[in-house]
Amino acid sequence: MSSAPHADGTRDARGTGTPPATGRTGRREHAARVAALRAAYRQELAEGTGAFFEARQHRCPWCGSARLGGRLRTTDLLQHKPGEFSLDRCHDCGHIFQNPRLSPRGLAFYYRDFYDGLGEQRLGGVFAGRTASYRARAASVRPHLAGRPAEWLDVGTGHGHFCASAAEVLPEVVFDGLDRSDGAELAERAGRVRHGHRGTFTALAERMPAAYEVVSMFHYLEHSTDPQDELEAAHAVLRPGGLLVIDVPDPESRWAQLLGRWWLPWLQPQHLHLAPVANLRRRLTGTGFTVLAQEHVQAHDAVDLVAATWLALDALAPREDLPWLPEPPGAVSRVLRGTTLLAGVPLLLAATLLDRAVAGPLAGRWGLTNAYRLVARREAD
Repeated sequence: MSSAPHADGTRDARGTGTPPATGRTGRREHAARVAALRAAYRQELAEGTGAFFEARQHRCPWCGSARLGGRLRTTDLLQHKPGEFSLDRCHDCGHIFQNPRLSPRGLAFYYRDFYDGLGEQRLGGVFAGRTASYRARAASVRPHLAGRPAEWLDVGTGHGHFCASAAEVLPEVVFDGLDRSDGAELAERAGRVRHGHRGTFTALAERMPAAYEVVSMFHYLEHSTDPQDELEAAHAVLRPGGLLVIDVPDPESRWAQLLGRWWLPWLQPQHLHLAPVANLRRRLTGTGFTVLAQEHVQAHDAVDLVAATWLALDALAPREDLPWLPEPPGAVSRVLRGTTLLAGVPLLLAATLLDRAVAGPLAGRWGLTNAYRLVARREAD
């Protein structure tokens, strides 16, 4: 997998947390792992990518309107797995969604070796190093808790790094984590969460009604096949008066218009739904919540330019050795890739400076925030 500057368009890291191999021995080990995986990927791709998609939808999954239009066509710019992905926009409600959507087989194929396997080593370090961001998320919820003890469930917790950092900001809160992978169980063993639940949120909601005072979904909802099911699950596990905290990419961000397919939060093919803030607010109200706060600047991650620059450079350079490619790259391709990325270093540095010194501080004023946060209260039935 190709590494890239992080924006919170991706969730917490998955997998076992194996430390990365380094040096010449590490490169040989990586090459051996890729070679071992190539045959399995070749077999899965033998009939093309058609089986990875469901039938095309002709109505908006958010409001039911048939007035749809194409918003974006792109490829997998991070892993460079084969396939082309389309995002449609509803002309009535503005909802943006992947169409046709990945099938269960497609979801498994495109997630494989992203958060786990080959991708685990690179992403694990990125997520573990975001302590300041995690603490800021927790601090944004503090005024709504008013110092009360609480039990908090973090949905899509990965290895629980957010929970560990948030506990330092909110010592009166006890954190549990939920994830489909074994990351939540590993987080429990590492002491980052009290309980690490493995499975789906909807299944947990049936087992544990009214169990928590706070539920968080930090860059989780956009990955869901059915966001409404997730909101209903949150309503079920929260006690009356409890808080739901949601961070999602903002499809109405000006960066989405300016950067086109190079805007990292599109994150195809993993992001299935991107809801404008007005849509999500109305849906929360209809599900039994009252929105207490809407935040854009606090949810913004100032990496849009550097991430877009990296994606473009990575697309321009010859591919690295990836098991879903038919053959490993030759010596010339490896040299050209290294040369291209090295030549792009000044561009990456300039983009980083612009993100931090210009676009970041002015993001709220210029409409350049790339995400939004909603804090909502669960009302009594």
